[in-house]
Amino acid sequence: MTDRPDTAEEFGADTSRAPAGAVAPADGDVIDVFDVIVIGAGPPGENLAERTQAAGLRTALVEGDLVGGECSYWACMPSKALLRPAAALAAARAVPGAREAAGGELAAAAVLASRNAFASNWRDEGQVSWLESVDVELVRGQGRLAGPRKVVVTASDGTERRLTARHAVALCTGSRPALPPLPGMDEARPWTSHEATSSQRVPERLAVVGGGVVGVEMAAAWQALGARVTLLVRGDTLLPHWEPFAGELVAEGLARAGVELRTGASVAALRRPDPDGPAVVELSGGNTVIADEVLFATGRRARTDELGLETVGLTPGDWLAADDSLRVQGVPGDWLYCAGDVNHRAMLTHQGKYQARIAASAIVARARGAGVDDGPWGAQAATADHQAVPQVVFTDPEAASVGLTLASAEKAGLRVRAVDYDLGSVAGAALFAEGYRGRARMVVDEDRQVVVGASFVGPGAGELLHAATIAVVGEVPLARLWHAVPAYPTISEVWLRLLEAYRG
Repeated sequence: MTDRPDTAEEFGADTSRAPAGAVAPADGDVIDVFDVIVIGAGPPGENLAERTQAAGLRTALVEGDLVGGECSYWACMPSKALLRPAAALAAARAVPGAREAAGGELAAAAVLASRNAFASNWRDEGQVSWLESVDVELVRGQGRLAGPRKVVVTASDGTERRLTARHAVALCTGSRPALPPLPGMDEARPWTSHEATSSQRVPERLAVVGGGVVGVEMAAAWQALGARVTLLVRGDTLLPHWEPFAGELVAEGLARAGVELRTGASVAALRRPDPDGPAVVELSGGNTVIADEVLFATGRRARTDELGLETVGLTPGDWLAADDSLRVQGVPGDWLYCAGDVNHRAMLTHQGKYQARIAASAIVARARGAGVDDGPWGAQAATADHQAVPQVVFTDPEAASVGLTLASAEKAGLRVRAVDYDLGSVAGAALFAEGYRGRARMVVDEDRQVVVGASFVGPGAGELLHAATIAVVGEVPLARLWHAVPAYPTISEVWLRLLEAYRG
């Protein structure tokens, strides 16, 4: 049940190109020639390869690990499979009548088994079968650039296969967890997001370092499964890049669930005196936390160390800078592209897939000699990455946001006004959960009279997000948005209340 690529756009086959295949240069080595080569078979790479292949461009997809990438096996799918049972139980217990039937605790073994199924038991046969069904050739091994349009793939047995792209190479290699260089890290063997989403047992005590999305979600998941969780946050708030009330309400929810939250807690070192015993987390103020496992959720770094970037004038290990058609900057010509985390534009699976659609459209248009504004959906430009990125934090309560916060809008120089509303006072929210607590904010550009940002925190708040995304992306004038009538009684009625509050 790994993440599936989106359905391909209908580009139509390009029968004018020369046939692709294998050629033998003078030195005798066989070089496989493709129209497009994609390195990295996570969701962005899969989507990009499927679309260029559907357009008639023979495409190879190179992957040295599991086809499906981080999202399928160590991020979106397994993490949400861990979080959903607790959310469902909390929702039942918030409704009279259902509450009385929802006794007992989560069955941790059943939750972990379900999580394993959603991660396909860390096997990729289903994803490989899908690639075969769309006629994308999978090349197993570690791919690296070897000059313009050239890729060398090293298989697990050490053999090499040389590929050349007629039109484009796309780098979709993603990111990996970043561990800080603290004393004792090797000895303590801390968890990263990989271990946090794939562990087959519930630790008795878990220390989580980091107050971002991964930190709060994994704290919530493992606390619900029976671990005693201590969340260590260097700053004074959770979710620091969100509206302030998002971090406040999520912190309250974690505390209600039993998570011990320590702000202003900076980790100085780790120890695990007994290899089979607990770890000791030393804080900069002299205090310590003892835990059976320690999860570091402190950021990610580009997976570009061994991509051969130096062969095209780039620096290994760096994030890749890309324009809005996802061409890599600093490389002459229109042949090198990137999509997903590796370009550091918007490190979310849905944005990576969006970028893949844009990049594929641009590659196909340029291969046919057309302008990038001539595609079936108009301009091939990843404009949503700038000011319309949606994101949900699947804690209890959920937090959902799209576009600009009040602070980021003001920093961008916009003349804006924020309108807040108590989600719990909406009739649909009272029906959804007894004692519903939540908050909504709409950020309005006063000069253009459009919504540039929206945030919602509360049970089920993630389902409010796409309406907000459409309003932001479509730049729907408030006068027109007034005629989008929300159904009664739903939580979406908050839109009417926000507009009423704006009008005063």
